[in-house]
Amino acid sequence: MPNYEALSPELTKRIEADRKNGTCPGSGFPDGNILRRRTAPSDQATLWRPAFVHDIDKILHCPYYNRYSDKTQVFSLIKNDDVSRRSLHVQLVSRISRMIGRVLGLNLDLIEAIALGHDIGHPPFAHSGEVYLDELYFRHAGRHFSHSIHSVRVLDGIFPTNISLQVLDGIACHNGELELEEYRPAALKSFDQFDAMIEGCYRDPAQVYKLMPSTLEGAVVRISDIIAYLGKDRQDAARMKLVDEDAYTQTAIGSINAEFINNLMVNIIENSYGTPYIRMDKAHFEALKVAKRENYRFIYENAATMAKLNTTVKSMMAEIYGQMLSDLRQGKKTSPIFTHHIDYVNQTHYRREIPYEHSEPDQIVVDYIASMTDDYLIDLHHYLFPNSGYKAEYVGYFDEEEGEQRDV
Repeated sequence: MPNYEALSPELTKRIEADRKNGTCPGSGFPDGNILRRRTAPSDQATLWRPAFVHDIDKILHCPYYNRYSDKTQVFSLIKNDDVSRRSLHVQLVSRISRMIGRVLGLNLDLIEAIALGHDIGHPPFAHSGEVYLDELYFRHAGRHFSHSIHSVRVLDGIFPTNISLQVLDGIACHNGELELEEYRPAALKSFDQFDAMIEGCYRDPAQVYKLMPSTLEGAVVRISDIIAYLGKDRQDAARMKLVDEDAYTQTAIGSINAEFINNLMVNIIENSYGTPYIRMDKAHFEALKVAKRENYRFIYENAATMAKLNTTVKSMMAEIYGQMLSDLRQGKKTSPIFTHHIDYVNQTHYRREIPYEHSEPDQIVVDYIASMTDDYLIDLHHYLFPNSGYKAEYVGYFDEEEGEQRDV
């Protein structure tokens, strides 16, 4: 029987009294303190479009936002509309973090902007695709790739949208692979400090795991990222018949998605209301760690799934990288690196100090590959290498039924 926790009567009464008396904690980041790289009349807050709403709109209308819908969340090379894509994940992160933020009195527009943009730089084929692209980038240029840092590049470099420092920081620091019992915002005073932090992550990937959001809103999105995928990935694994639902340990946060979301949200609110930090108690934190370890064991490190990608997608991405880099250096204007990427980026009318095509060649190739959806990478590889021995085969809707019929 599922167990759904509720806020304690004491905290419930306190929140109700605060709302009635107008004494709710003013913990949210003030709109008036927003920082941007440049002042632009079009970015000025209005009554109907507050400061961070501008950032929400910029992210929603970023040319790469559409591509969330065909990027793998966890399970690649399958045709199944019931298995999550990255587009659903960012919506879940936004919903969960805003529910927490509303009770804590945080800035909901800032939360929404961070949540919607946090994975916009994620490459195709989920975590595996990120690992492959990191290896390629380091091999060719001695620099590292992280989707959180590249999400900043999408919104601040490829498309210089004049996104606020607070949103970019929340995106850069959202790393959902490192859970903490308590998140205390780290001071961030300028873009110079932020730019140095980002550059450090390109040189040393360990720096990504040391980042801490500068706002409570960024901290809420970071923990909500874990809450959003922890149970949802288990649902998808069950739909894929990869893991039996009774394989997981029953912990203080439960074992199914609805329990995870409810119980972690309740515990975070219980332990964070009116404080300068976001935290959960030790029992819930330890349970979260157990659940996450089991996800890695049963889902993310599944040998069959990894082997399939390692023998196809990894090699396909490497061949694409090499060919696009060669075409770019040779100035082959008919190559997709120009016609599908550089020309596409230049169709937008953002203010640029340096033309995009003058960027470092390896960086342009990384930008291109990271922007791809799963299907696009496969189609591009076939276009470039029609006789290649590497073929990515999807599991179709009726493949299992056909296999059963053949067995009979």
